[in-house]
Parts: sequence; C-alpha cells; structure tokens
Amino acid sequence: MQVATTIEEIRQCVSQARAAGRKVGLVPTMGALHVGHVSLMEAAAARCECVVVSLFVNPTQFGPNEDFDNYPKPFEADVAICERHGVEAVFAPSAAEMYPRENLTWVNVERITEPLCGRSRPIHFRGVTTVCTKLFNIVRPDVAVFGQKDAQQAIVIRRMAADLNMPLEIVVSPTVRESDGLAVSSRNRYLDPQQRRDATALYRSLETCRESIRRGATNVAEIRGQMLDILHAVPGLEVEYVSFVDGESLADLERIQGRVLIAVAARLGPARLIDNILVDTTTL
Repeated sequence: MQVATTIEEIRQCVSQARAAGRKVGLVPTMGALHVGHVSLMEAAAARCECVVVSLFVNPTQFGPNEDFDNYPKPFEADVAICERHGVEAVFAPSAAEMYPRENLTWVNVERITEPLCGRSRPIHFRGVTTVCTKLFNIVRPDVAVFGQKDAQQAIVIRRMAADLNMPLEIVVSPTVRESDGLAVSSRNRYLDPQQRRDATALYRSLETCRESIRRGATNVAEIRGQMLDILHAVPGLEVEYVSFVDGESLADLERIQGRVLIAVAARLGPARLIDNILVDTTTL
C-alpha cells in the first residue's frame, strides 16, 4: 500500500491504476478511522479495483471555537486499518499541500446547506464542498463513497456533483451502529463512560419516531415532542435541533409524507453528536 503525501504522488498512483484499466474509488475521511469508515472502504472495493482513502483534517470546514485543534489524528493506526482492508493508496496531505496559498476560490451550494447543521455551522459546508472538489480533481475517482450518518453532507455533495457535471458516482453507504444503536463516530471518543451511555438517547428518540410513523402518526409537532421528551430526560444533553425535512430538498415539513429525513443534533460534554434516519412513507 502506498502512502502519498503530495498531490503529484497520488496522481501518479492513480494514473498507474487507470493505465491498467482499473476503476478508482475514493473514500474521503478526516482520519480517526473506525468500523464506519471500513464499511465505506468495503463499499468502494465492491465497485472499484483501486481504493484510495484520504486522511485530511480539513481546516476550512471548522468554525471558530470548534474542535479542529483537538480532532484526533492517530495517523499510524489509520494507515494500518487501511492496509488491513485492502486499500491501495492513502492520500495524507498537509494543509500546506492542499492550501498552498490564501484560498480565494470556494464552492458554494445554496439552500440545502442552510438548514440542519448549516444553522450553527455557517462556513462548514463551504469548506466541505471545496475540499471535496479539490479531492475529486486530484484523485479523479470513478466513485466516491460517503456515509449516511452525515446525511446533509451526502445530499450536498451529491447535488454539487450533479450540478457541476462531475464525472463520478456518489455512493451513500448506510450508517454503522454500535450494538446499543449509537451511530459510530470519531467524536464518540470524546465521551466518558457515562456520556457514552447517555448518547444512545439520540438513536432511541429516532427509533421512537420511526415506530410512531409506522403506527400512522403524521403530525411532525407531536412526533418531535415525543423525541424531545427522550432527549431532555438526559442530564447535560443540549439539543441543537430535531428536524423533519424533505429527503432531497431539506425543506422543513409539518406532516410526514414521501421521503422524510429525521435528523438530530445535540451536544453532550465535549462532543457534538448527530444522527438521522430516512423514512419513506410510500414503502410503509
């Protein structure tokens, strides 16, 4: 497995794969890899013969007072995980390699970046779309794989790729969960044992929501109230949002109909946690 730290190195690696007629899959990550990331590697490997994983904590998607400086960076462990799972190349550039001068060019996706996490993280998605565009231009993958846990990010990237006619397929892989339902996340390691147990409230609230919809509930205010009862019962859990939005446009909904994304964000101790489910009422 090759570990490339420069754009030239990773381009040479990918060029060799392409010359051999192999499809290239990219898994963009910020490192601190876990079983959720492994599932993305497996999804890429199922579609492509050459899998590239990027390890880059992107500074432009962090706002003031966020956790950029504290974000975990277990580089050697991350490389070992990639090697164990058949990754052909790791792209681990420095910030100076990705942003060698003041960045004056940004990729902005309108409207769907504004609700949900966009309300509290106004520069976040501009950083995400810009770095993903750079990664797509550098690696030129046939397929790029993202996780459903970051549902808004996946929707934004898919729309960006479609609007800009990017020649790649965006694949969204299902959320991977712990045995108690907690969505696997690099930020879970911020939690102490009690906070880790309390964090399951997010998934329990979403499962309560899913069951209410299965029983025929359609009033968003009533279902949100049930979810908030579960979340507010956890000491120290600060709810940022419980949102019901259209699964494509991310427009707020008052009633459950069609393909609905139910998303939750909350702060617990030092961690900001997010989770979501998709419910398609046409298949219930």
